[in-house]
Amino acid sequence: MRYLPLTDTDRSDMLAKIGASSIDDLFVDVPEVARLDGPIRDLPMHASEMAVERHMKRLAGKNLAAGDAPFFLGAGAYRHHVPASVDTVIQRGEFLTAYTPYQPEIAQGTLQMLFEFQTQVAKLYGCAVANASLYDGSTACWEAVAMAGRVTKRKRAVLSGALHPHYSEVVKTMAQFTGDEIADSAPSIQTEPDLEGLISRIDDETSCVVVQYPDILGRVSDLSKVAEAAHAKGALLVAVNTEPVALGSIKSPGELGADIVVGEGQSIGVGLQFGGPYLGLFAVRNPKHVRQMPGRLCGETTDAEGKRGFVLTLSTREQHIRREKATSNICTNSGLCALAFSVHMTLLGERGMRELAAENHRLACLAADRLDKVPGVKVLNNAFFNEFTLMLDGKPAREIVRGMADRGVLGGVSLGRLYPGVEALEHALLVAVTEMTTEDDIETLATELEALVKEPAQ
Repeated sequence: MRYLPLTDTDRSDMLAKIGASSIDDLFVDVPEVARLDGPIRDLPMHASEMAVERHMKRLAGKNLAAGDAPFFLGAGAYRHHVPASVDTVIQRGEFLTAYTPYQPEIAQGTLQMLFEFQTQVAKLYGCAVANASLYDGSTACWEAVAMAGRVTKRKRAVLSGALHPHYSEVVKTMAQFTGDEIADSAPSIQTEPDLEGLISRIDDETSCVVVQYPDILGRVSDLSKVAEAAHAKGALLVAVNTEPVALGSIKSPGELGADIVVGEGQSIGVGLQFGGPYLGLFAVRNPKHVRQMPGRLCGETTDAEGKRGFVLTLSTREQHIRREKATSNICTNSGLCALAFSVHMTLLGERGMRELAAENHRLACLAADRLDKVPGVKVLNNAFFNEFTLMLDGKPAREIVRGMADRGVLGGVSLGRLYPGVEALEHALLVAVTEMTTEDDIETLATELEALVKEPAQ
């Protein structure tokens, strides 16, 4: 079956209509150095569908999948158990095929689900209002910076050095188009985050301070000091959370004074899925900021007969209002992932959420205690939830991670990989533990790590 519906005559007619002599004329704006000078090297010109399937299966067989090995990867995406009932609900036709809920009279189910989702996120984050989700945690982080600029009428954002570097990069990329000044720094390699250093960077032009909680090294700190310092300068505190399960054990960012709380919701109801799709969570502590929030917000109302109903209350996007008045150009929310989050959260309830968090922390403490006994390995953190940093003697962490993968263990994330060129982090290994981790997995990790740390460097 061919997927090239145009004939040579069709193409010639189209080119003639627009005044182009050849297809190459359509690419004159692409620098010549960026153009292919022929077929892609080492890629066959064509193959049968069955041959391609066989080839792709052979390539896939080289992967070490999350469920096939002891798994300790984290750094913003976590392997948690997702109940089968979550998939059962999100695959119902009413949800799976639903489009944008612009017509409330035929979208009550979707709107009610989003309303319940917003309530759950607001409670989880310790905030007054949450929106109906964004694309993912990193883009939600940028939207928080942009919103802080609208609220404070300032253009300088201070980023904590312990903010996930992918989030920082998204913020810096987007700021190129808005003229915002982004003040970032490298993370401090110490048991406690350098909050005093962060506070010293806040000035009278600062729109917001962005802090991750727990941070990229897994450290948990008291955000209230940063909130007080930011507010004293007229700035907002943006708290970023990449592991929502942690909020079943530690205080919510809103309780600690964060004005805007954003993060990644993947841990609850959404599988790893090779990196996406995920969903961004976004909430504000002060209801007066609601009209500056990006994306959609669903609300509860009553119909003409006095019956309870749900509507799309706010949706101040470029699709709907003048561009200069829009709070974002977000086209949609991550509706199906938000539904998965909400279903899983409903199944857990408050008690289940706290028990899940407690089990994550219990296993992480077992792992930290065991790994700290490995010669040449030291746990950096004083405080953590389910993720902590190991400092390794000898070989760089990237070599250790590769060595463990070759031995059938997915043993963590090298911080040298996340921060290329930062010498202090070359020997730092970030280890995440969830309820999916067994005590046997922890012992396997410790055994393989000890063997690899002892091996002489290549």
